[in-house]
Amino acid sequence: MGSENLLRTHEVAALLNVHPKHVYRLLKKGLPARRVGSEWRFAREEVLAWSGGRDWRAESAEPESSVPALAEGAPPALVAANGDVAVMVLLAMAAKRGPALIGFVQADKSAGAEFLAAGDVLATGAHAGSFPTHLGKERVVRIHLVQREVGLLGRSRPRPPKVRDLARLKLASRPPTAGVRRYLDAALAAERLDPEAIHRHALLLPSHLDVVCAVAAGRADVGLASRAWGDRMGLSFHRLATEDYGLLVKAKNLGDPRVVRLCEVAQSKEFRSEVGAISGYDVEGAGDIRYDA
Repeated sequence: MGSENLLRTHEVAALLNVHPKHVYRLLKKGLPARRVGSEWRFAREEVLAWSGGRDWRAESAEPESSVPALAEGAPPALVAANGDVAVMVLLAMAAKRGPALIGFVQADKSAGAEFLAAGDVLATGAHAGSFPTHLGKERVVRIHLVQREVGLLGRSRPRPPKVRDLARLKLASRPPTAGVRRYLDAALAAERLDPEAIHRHALLLPSHLDVVCAVAAGRADVGLASRAWGDRMGLSFHRLATEDYGLLVKAKNLGDPRVVRLCEVAQSKEFRSEVGAISGYDVEGAGDIRYDA
């Protein structure tokens, strides 16, 4: 059956006489569906056969604020990430929508991927160059959040720090396991500076926020972090790269109501308005489900 003959989520909701949000709950109950790009699609005959004439409207009558039932063995309601501003806004907005609050675990990309693979978190932050298709044997997909700028931040305005200056400045950077390190290491190599030598005396900090705090407090002259955090601290910025940033989840958990909530918040006008107003972010496509090749 061609995808043009398949029903979209809102059409299935109308067919079963339920709210569109409840269609995602029915996925957990076994509603047959398939992925077409970033969307769920449904065959009308399969939906009708599966529903068997049951009154799904009555079964969906529980208040939206009730705690959703989770599948046995579902991961805890935790997101592992490096403290990106967009993630902090996402989680704060998700918490306002009711119970099943989603907590935060500080982790770089390597540690976060390990947590997700082990089932210790629901989702983990990931950015360009770190979008795996599988963790172990399990398929993972990405909830796209933003395109973000990352680079060097300093206290001097309007002149931002330059890569060539790092040989004589105190640097606040990230560990080798942090994805943003590859941009700085490549820029150092392009200036014929040894990344290992530069980092030998650098402060290696666990998050973008820790980096900008170190620069703002005078413990470092220059730091490697996102423009969004630097702008909040009033720091000057020199861009090294622009990259996609989002959350990885296991494909089997796409119907999890907590994952659905994260997608709904990311797609909301409120999220796109607030995050889109922050320097260094582009929110085009926020909330899209992306299957990376």
